[in-house]
Amino acid sequence: MTTPATTVPAAPGPLSGSSSPTADDAQQQLRALLARRIEAARPELARRHDLADPYALRAVREEIARGDNDGPPVSVVVVLGTVDLTGWIRDSCVFAAGLDATRARLWRRSFTRTLFLAGDPGNLCHRFTFDQVSTDATMAWSGPAPDATSAGLRRLLRTYDGKRPVDGAHHVVRLPVGGPGPEGTRRPRRWRVELCTIGLTVADALIHLNHLLAEAVLDGLVGPGDELTVRPVPRLTGTWEAYPALRIDVDSRDPQRLRAYAGLTDQTPPGGGPSSAPTTR
Repeated sequence: MTTPATTVPAAPGPLSGSSSPTADDAQQQLRALLARRIEAARPELARRHDLADPYALRAVREEIARGDNDGPPVSVVVVLGTVDLTGWIRDSCVFAAGLDATRARLWRRSFTRTLFLAGDPGNLCHRFTFDQVSTDATMAWSGPAPDATSAGLRRLLRTYDGKRPVDGAHHVVRLPVGGPGPEGTRRPRRWRVELCTIGLTVADALIHLNHLLAEAVLDGLVGPGDELTVRPVPRLTGTWEAYPALRIDVDSRDPQRLRAYAGLTDQTPPGGGPSSAPTTR
């Protein structure tokens, strides 16, 4: 799940791993941030569960997977032939920005659930309908829709595994001007995306970046003309307030703990946008 940052204490060193009091404090803060995200997207779940309890958070995840009175959970399906991370980030943001209000709301209630499949969109377009296909036909998006809608495609293709480790390269992405989004009401901004790559495969990175960026677009944080720099880091080290959006999920190394996998920080210089001189931290 992705959560907007709120006014809470600074991140006290490592976000997961040790059992020291500092690490326990970090876990409490992560649970609080994740609980606020659930309260914002699904207030009825917050009324039924004590979100300060890690076991209750697990129950919430199970309820989200089952759907609610509005219907079954909805998913976006992404078919990947090859992964050009820069192109994928750009096109994923464009896809999220192009959703109408109804589909965006349903996707958010399912916490931007996305299924990644391995396949060649160029060979599939004559059999399946996609909502967006990359210009080189190596990536395609469909949905959000109930899982039954994509059953045929999911039976045909295997889940994208992407088992190789994430490399240490930075990726700079400029979102197109004039695409879907609140153009004309905001200046383009420069964002840094910190991705915690320890223990992450490419498939893991796609999942965490997808949640972070899709919800940032749906929230109106990220929009046309913005510049995104994805920066691999061992862990997030800034204060929680420095991240307008965070990707928090169960730690893959310890299912009893949470981990902040990615964070979005605003790097726009005063009076400037993406075309201004770069800033460093």
